[in-house]
Amino acid sequence: MELVGLSLPLLALFVGFGFMVGVLFGFFGMGGSFLITPTLLILDYPASVAIGCGLAFYFGTSVIAVMKHYDVGQVDYKLGAVLFVVLSIGIELGSRLVFALEALGIANLVTGIAYVLLLAGIGALFLRRAYNLDEDDEDDDGVDDEEIPAVGQRIQSYTIPPMISLTSGGRASLWTISGAGGGVGLVSGLIGVGGGFMRMPAIYYLIGTPLTAAVGTSLFAGLFSGAFGTFTYGASGSVDLAVVGTLLVGSAMGARIGSAATTIVEEDDVIIYFGIMMVLASAGIALSELANWLGTDALDVLSVVLLVGSSFFVGLMILYQAAQNVEMDGSHTKATPDGGD
Repeated sequence: MELVGLSLPLLALFVGFGFMVGVLFGFFGMGGSFLITPTLLILDYPASVAIGCGLAFYFGTSVIAVMKHYDVGQVDYKLGAVLFVVLSIGIELGSRLVFALEALGIANLVTGIAYVLLLAGIGALFLRRAYNLDEDDEDDDGVDDEEIPAVGQRIQSYTIPPMISLTSGGRASLWTISGAGGGVGLVSGLIGVGGGFMRMPAIYYLIGTPLTAAVGTSLFAGLFSGAFGTFTYGASGSVDLAVVGTLLVGSAMGARIGSAATTIVEEDDVIIYFGIMMVLASAGIALSELANWLGTDALDVLSVVLLVGSSFFVGLMILYQAAQNVEMDGSHTKATPDGGD
């Protein structure tokens, strides 16, 4: 039996997978294309359809998540607009680099290695950050949480004009923003993804905004590139509306829950979950590349388990932590029914 051209197991998989990726998307500010596109490729969808569906999913979920972040004031529109311009320039340069690598016959090898190293590196960076936060909590009881990482504060201390005032507080040099955004765009154009998993850490660490503002601004900056990519692939008939629609059904609720969870879940938990997510995804894509090289279907299956399973695991951990914090707040409220004196 089929619905909207999909078998019932595949329909259930896409709705559930879309929900969990939506939670991650709203929570971390990343498009999810690095999960959606490889999974569709492993499920034997053509490359153009997998990329087109990944971009369409990214655009649809971006709209939902940006609206939620706008409601709680977590989007820096000025910074997002500047990033969009420099991201577009970087993406164009990255795509030209791909064509040059194709002429040399090493494009697939370079992009595959870059994908694995980037995901693993970003994951390790955030896990190290979480470890340092735990050490700070043990050494300094009662110290306020650091909203901007030390490297971001140091970069902001270098006042190289022109400077741009950030909605979240502080100022950043246009050169810093251009370098961070252009670099992310270059790599994004090289490996063919939305780049949210790089864009959000760049905004957080290099430009120096609070984590929640980095998530919302990352979503806003990538919104327009997602729209352009969706239009481009849709015009060539490479967007499967049944796949995208079922993914978006699940992600519509998941993205809003994930966005709301950024104001409930502790910052160090956000960093830990993001790091785990990147490391597992890196391992999954590495196995997929190895499967292509060896021609082994078993490794393909294991790569799907890591890609899909990591999203379900981390998404469920976020929902559990958010529910636990809400329950604790409710218990505290009941303990002081009249608000004290």
